[in-house]
Amino acid sequence: MYKSFQRKAYQRENANSWERLFGKLLTPIEAFTRNSSASGILLIVCTLAALIIANSPWSDGYHHLLHQPLAVSLGDYKIEMSLHHWVNDGLMALFFYLVGLEIKHEVMVGELSSLSQAALPIIAAIGGMIAPALVYSAINAGGAGSAGWGIPMATDIAFAIAVLILLGDRIPAGLVTILVALAIVDDLGAVVVIALFYTETIQVGPLLAALGCFALQLALNRFGVRKPWPYLTIALVMWTLMLFSGVHATIAGVLGALATPVRTLYNPEEFSREARKLLDKFDIYRRREHDFLESERLVGVLHTLNYGINQAQAPLQRLEHSLHDPVYFLIIPLFAFFNAGVTINAASIGSLVSHPVSIGVALGLLIGKFVGVFGAVWLSVRLGIGKLPTGVNFRHVCGMGILAGIGFTMSIFISELAFKGEDLLLNNAKIAILAASIIASLAGYAWLRAGSNGDEHS
Repeated sequence: MYKSFQRKAYQRENANSWERLFGKLLTPIEAFTRNSSASGILLIVCTLAALIIANSPWSDGYHHLLHQPLAVSLGDYKIEMSLHHWVNDGLMALFFYLVGLEIKHEVMVGELSSLSQAALPIIAAIGGMIAPALVYSAINAGGAGSAGWGIPMATDIAFAIAVLILLGDRIPAGLVTILVALAIVDDLGAVVVIALFYTETIQVGPLLAALGCFALQLALNRFGVRKPWPYLTIALVMWTLMLFSGVHATIAGVLGALATPVRTLYNPEEFSREARKLLDKFDIYRRREHDFLESERLVGVLHTLNYGINQAQAPLQRLEHSLHDPVYFLIIPLFAFFNAGVTINAASIGSLVSHPVSIGVALGLLIGKFVGVFGAVWLSVRLGIGKLPTGVNFRHVCGMGILAGIGFTMSIFISELAFKGEDLLLNNAKIAILAASIIASLAGYAWLRAGSNGDEHS
């Protein structure tokens, strides 16, 4: 059936030269966006672009763009921030919203839905957060950069998965599964750290109002409201209140996601029965009415079927699917472009091996992450708390521990909070994040490729 639709669509598209032309243009783009590693590639491209521009004659223009003000006003109320802050505080709220949706999805039905499944990635993530923070703190305790202990705690899932996908069938599918689950728990830990430790002053009134918005979302969920727009509208209000409260506004994204409904209107059996009834009606109508444009009944059946398809999916699933491409192909690349433009010169390169912030971040990501993840997994398996997925051995876990040192997105995000107004410390932290992420990517890829047989997991 699907191939028949494809063939007929192809024949009709070829009857129109303009459609054929646009098809040729759009197909490679669609194929690129459907590739799981594509977001990681785009992230690398935007990072390189920011680095090149920031170290070129266009550097002044780049920094002028970052600090260009943009205001949104309604009556006497006005929010004015630089483009840099709109990206970090505004657009990144959607990234955190998607993170929240992924966390809830995994907890409800995914790798974190049962204690036996969740034990290993949770323990690995905890080890992978504590060890880097301890490494960083041991180097920077009591110093000017002591606030940056949260920077090496994070793992960039897009980069890490891109590396695993490049390895193809050289690695078992279970390794990808456990790394994704680990990164999701890792993101949850980063959200908690941001909320508790990187909040300067709290305005109680706006914060209570924001929590009231969250309570309203939970009430809507409890009473069966499934349309996404009420939740998204309230989330926007909650984001604004969080912005005024002093708590980082992106936390509103996570809270909004956690209130998103997971119940479907139909179960699979009901949907199958109702869909078949509609298709039977469609067959009856099409014998008499052959054109969609002229037949209201045919179009009506299609609309009803489309409505049923939407209702058969949980709102959480629909939002997760709808937000994935905008977040990973627009927001995260924009974040990289607006935040990765650090100045690289002899002094900054020298700081990698001399400045305590750079050393702490680099060693936290490269040594702390590896020791924390590998050590936690080894200990949990030896104690019988967790179990390695089928086909995964400790050599694979070793490679996963190395790849967990790819901090990038979340590490840069936390560095912006930790060293707000401290340009030297921030620049040193970002250079260390970039260097450590590159080293972790190359080392993890080389380790897993050297130790895996291409036919072993095919």
